[in-house]
Amino acid sequence: MSGVAQLHVDAWVMPSHTQATRVADGTIDLAICWVQTGDLAAHDLEARLIGADRLFAISTGADASPVQARDTSVLLDADTATWDSWNRYAEEFARDTGARTVHIADGGVTGPTFFDHVRRLRRPVVNSPKGQTAPVPPDLVKRPVANPAPYWTWALVSQRGETREAVQATVEALTCDVGTLGLDAGTAWLPAGDPFRGTGPDR
Repeated sequence: MSGVAQLHVDAWVMPSHTQATRVADGTIDLAICWVQTGDLAAHDLEARLIGADRLFAISTGADASPVQARDTSVLLDADTATWDSWNRYAEEFARDTGARTVHIADGGVTGPTFFDHVRRLRRPVVNSPKGQTAPVPPDLVKRPVANPAPYWTWALVSQRGETREAVQATVEALTCDVGTLGLDAGTAWLPAGDPFRGTGPDR
């Protein structure tokens, strides 16, 4: 039917910074990705909170007690085309908390190679949001990270001033009852440029 707004959905999974760029250039209407306020300003985008993952650490041994953020490591991958968003997040987390950065060049931020790095380092390593649901091998253990607890936010991103009714309705339907997801708690850590830091959803 002519004159009816169409919502384009692309299920192709890509890095967060690539998704934000595609919304900005109009090749997709909405994206669920990690963004910072600088990204939103640079691309003239708006963001609403749609989800948040509390990250944890993976460690050798059997001790599943909380680990202090300063006693963890974060992996930084040389492949910035794929891992730019994660590298920015991890570098700031390390600067703020004293966590150790470990540079890698094998894509081991997630997957079986990530677990190999944990074994090699013999130190708790913070997982990435892509590794949230991966089964932990029996020789390793998942540990909460404390003081502070790192959170990775997921934003529903659209063009600023979006006027198409179908897109507006989708944004409202997906974010209307999200709440703050615990991000307003004093124990949560978010990067300084996170649009949801300390205030909950950006309405």
